[in-house]
Amino acid sequence: MASLDLSSFSYHKFVEFAFQEAKLRADLIPFPSHEKFKSLRSKDNNIMLHTLSFHAPPKIRLIRSLTVEGNSGMQVLDFAVFPEPEFDLPIFCANFFATANLSIVVLDLNPLYDVTIDTAYKHKYYRELLPLGQKYFELLPWGGNITSESLRFFSPIVIWSRFSSSQFKYDVLYSAFMEYFKAWLVLMEQAVKETSAFQICRNCDAQHKYLTWRAEKDPGHPILKKLVGENLAKELLRDFLFHGVGSLGTKTFLDYFPEYNCADGTVNRKRSVMGKSYETRPWDANGEFIGNGPG
Repeated sequence: MASLDLSSFSYHKFVEFAFQEAKLRADLIPFPSHEKFKSLRSKDNNIMLHTLSFHAPPKIRLIRSLTVEGNSGMQVLDFAVFPEPEFDLPIFCANFFATANLSIVVLDLNPLYDVTIDTAYKHKYYRELLPLGQKYFELLPWGGNITSESLRFFSPIVIWSRFSSSQFKYDVLYSAFMEYFKAWLVLMEQAVKETSAFQICRNCDAQHKYLTWRAEKDPGHPILKKLVGENLAKELLRDFLFHGVGSLGTKTFLDYFPEYNCADGTVNRKRSVMGKSYETRPWDANGEFIGNGPG
């Protein structure tokens, strides 16, 4: 299969679709504090980083996108939607990386709660979506080892895939992105505001835990660091991509994940300290966790 011509390839089509769909169902209000990230150039001036971000009360705390493109031989999309803590909605997540020959993608409705344990949450949000996942699992097959630490933030319908870049795969991915995002918007429209202060705090803590994990361990950090430098990369991670990590809670990464604590009190830089990974999809067709990775 022929490789993808990156000169005619862009993830902007995905971004335009998502914001157009969102505007049909919510009143999007720009994030003024994110204006400084709107258009950035890499240190060598060859690559552009474009961002968009909005919130949409009462249900969407943040909807944002980051695209990276230029003559570097790669294209990147990081798109996400975070709910307000009054709703236990999953977090919509699309992380796509493409070169002319290789694409690495994650597409999911990331659960607030670990669905390998919380079956009620799993049934609430994913039982009706399993056929949607099955539609794409063969076209975008499991991408190999994924750590148990990362798995707790994924759902039974996650698309985690590595494949040879091609126009066909690009079209399949765009179709999956559209359907997954439409599914999330339906869940958003159906969501009922939580009235229990305890549950709102629980939702807030769950989202803060997710943000804290992503801000510390996001695999895109090395790319951002290379493009714009360590300081701006950290600012992008904490203040844009995972906005809320500094405001939704006060717990630190090591409060949530003490297993990463080194003897000197610093954070272990490894992606996994538990040593368990999953080579094939660890959920069956019914969304039941079968944990088929090596011990």
